[in-house]
Amino acid sequence: MNRIDAAFDRLRSEGKKAFVAYVAAGDPNFDESLKIIQGLADAGADVIELGLPFSDPLADGIVNQMAAERALKAGMSTPRSLDLIREFRKTHETPIVLFTYLNPIFTYGFEKFHADAAAAGADGILLLDLPPDEAKLNADLAKGEGLKHIRLIAPTTPDARVPLLAGDAEGFIYALSRTGVTGGHGAPSQDIASQVARITPHTKTPICVGFGITTPEQARMVAQAGDGIIVGSAIVKQIELHPERAAEAVREFTTPLIEACKSA
Repeated sequence: MNRIDAAFDRLRSEGKKAFVAYVAAGDPNFDESLKIIQGLADAGADVIELGLPFSDPLADGIVNQMAAERALKAGMSTPRSLDLIREFRKTHETPIVLFTYLNPIFTYGFEKFHADAAAAGADGILLLDLPPDEAKLNADLAKGEGLKHIRLIAPTTPDARVPLLAGDAEGFIYALSRTGVTGGHGAPSQDIASQVARITPHTKTPICVGFGITTPEQARMVAQAGDGIIVGSAIVKQIELHPERAAEAVREFTTPLIEACKSA
């Protein structure tokens, strides 16, 4: 069984919600990045979203853009990101979802990347700028096997389109609590429950909500609406603020959020 499916099956049996943590691969450097994702797994993160450093992360706000820039300056690349996963797999089994854009994957070779990433120990992929219906129109982009394809559903997604996105979603659905780029919000939307409710009838895939979660209180509130929560920019900000002790700072910040999520 894919690690993502196994994790959500376990959480469902325990009556708990998932905590999904995002960081950029190689931020602030390879060795510290490895310590960060190991620390997140040890702290209880159920899934780790690993952003592949890319020069034009159009869906990301300034916090995650700067993380990608730090990683690139430290020598990270798509192949090195796979090396990072291989190192992580020597000690941990926490599921990893690659958070990325089409350009670096297409350049690497779409089918080859899926095979190599799965062999390295990745479990899923979220391609931010590749709608599933567009992928089906291109034979080269329809050959992605080995990784679960995570789908995004936003508040602005038309109701008629929700069944298409939710129906073929794998692993979990990333439900945005607000529109805009990552890290551009002071708090989650108050309409999360209704947003989740319009997705639920169309899928049995778990629904995790992200965008704007920075406090344990927000984590608990959002976790009550769906099957889990996703925290990204607030974690990445800790790396920016504490580069000399990034792994420790990330774990200190994230632990209360994980505890709040699990108590929802």
